Amino acid sequence: MPTNYLQKILTSRVYDVAIETPLELAPSLSQRMANPIYFKREDMQSVFSFKLRGAYNKMAHLSPAQIKRGVICASAGNHAQGVALSAAKLGCRAVIVMPTTTPQVKVDAVRARGGEVVLFGDSFTDAYDHAVKLEKKEKLTFVHPFDDPDVIAGQGTIGMEILRQHAGPIHAIFVAIGGGGLVAGIAAFVKAVRPEIRIIGVQTTDSDAMARSIKAGRRVTLADVGLFSDGTAVKLVGEETFRLTKLYVDEIILVDTAAVCSAIKDVFQDTRSILEPAGALSIAGAKAYIERAQLSKKPLINQTMVTIACGANMNFDRLRFVAEMADSGTAREAVFAVTLPEERGSFKRFCEQIGPRNVTEFNYRISDASQAHVFVGMQIAHHDDAGKIARNFEKHGFTTLDLTNDELAKMHIRHLVGGKSALAQDELLYRFEFPERPGALMRFLDSMAPNWNISLFHYRSQGGDVGRILVGLQVPKKEMKAFRAFLATLGYRFWDESKNPLYKLFL
Repeated sequence: MPTNYLQKILTSRVYDVAIETPLELAPSLSQRMANPIYFKREDMQSVFSFKLRGAYNKMAHLSPAQIKRGVICASAGNHAQGVALSAAKLGCRAVIVMPTTTPQVKVDAVRARGGEVVLFGDSFTDAYDHAVKLEKKEKLTFVHPFDDPDVIAGQGTIGMEILRQHAGPIHAIFVAIGGGGLVAGIAAFVKAVRPEIRIIGVQTTDSDAMARSIKAGRRVTLADVGLFSDGTAVKLVGEETFRLTKLYVDEIILVDTAAVCSAIKDVFQDTRSILEPAGALSIAGAKAYIERAQLSKKPLINQTMVTIACGANMNFDRLRFVAEMADSGTAREAVFAVTLPEERGSFKRFCEQIGPRNVTEFNYRISDASQAHVFVGMQIAHHDDAGKIARNFEKHGFTTLDLTNDELAKMHIRHLVGGKSALAQDELLYRFEFPERPGALMRFLDSMAPNWNISLFHYRSQGGDVGRILVGLQVPKKEMKAFRAFLATLGYRFWDESKNPLYKLFL
């Protein structure tokens, strides 16, 4: 007999430990995307994730004997915290098997709630297989993170809350998919009550087990999964969640890492909260959906979109990477490799073509007697701006390669430009700091004498109040007095690094 999910969701026992989270309009993102976009703030639960709902609902339905023996689960982190908190509430033992790749913040949170953590394997599937063995060995009750009717029903209470909180028209609800418990629960409730609302799942391009399974008509096991969105890094989706997704989910959208980072930034700008990658998947999916509709000349203007901000257990150490990738995910940074004639004045002439744009990165190292190769990044307002800038460089005689969509360039090459050069004789190496304001970089270059050859230049925007530049200069000996006067009157802090051993080793 099929499970009556509407009844199970309406009678779920989630509110002993969970709160009804707010449904908040995202004003800045809504304005930019020309559609009202709402965040369902599951990141505001006590464990900073929706997973508490399903875990507690499952455990609240266990028999007294099962509670006495204890429970076990496999989790990348958020379900683990939900099980640990539920176990503390119900007074039972909880063994949590987590992949070794789980962010430390989640491991620490589980231990702080009394969970017995066992680290095993590189993915959820590895941890799951190990948990099944421990379940039999220690006679514990398994609390599945997604493939269980009580867990699915607990997550489905989110759909119930959304429809109660927003009685007006809703075009679509966007839900992150890992194993499928969240999307299955929300879809089962919403389609039973408001079938006109589209349910759209969102996965990363490197962890798309559900999308591949739906396309194949059967559950597909992935050989590997991407670990950036660790909360959705699932190799094999659930049997029941797959069945419900086939029945009720209208579409699955795939997004890449840069789009997820961009979505994390979008949520921060509207809420000052930082979601984990899995928590921002739905927002990235909503943006991709709206942009796709507009590109096909069928803009969905003023259609209400609801996204599930489903988790905020972000590892702090990832924030630097997220910040670096966020601009490329929204086409706010253009990156180029530009060839200049190796002659005095050409470097400055090239900089003049950049104009008032904010430079995000500038790398150059002398390497050839006739040509100079510069790696430059700059902020742009629209994706089309990259092509316009490249054409302008070409127009002024600078051979240009547009690297804006090149992952190798953005992830690696930008950090590797430089090295030793036989042409860098008598080079002086200086570090400079200057107030980070629009146009400050050009003012710095304007203050330099035209007959001082720049042999190395590195600048990278850090998003702070101070800009930092590393410059290699070839100053004729007869010009050293003028160079010292330049340093004295520049007005910027500087350090002579010419004798730094790292400079000797690498540059």
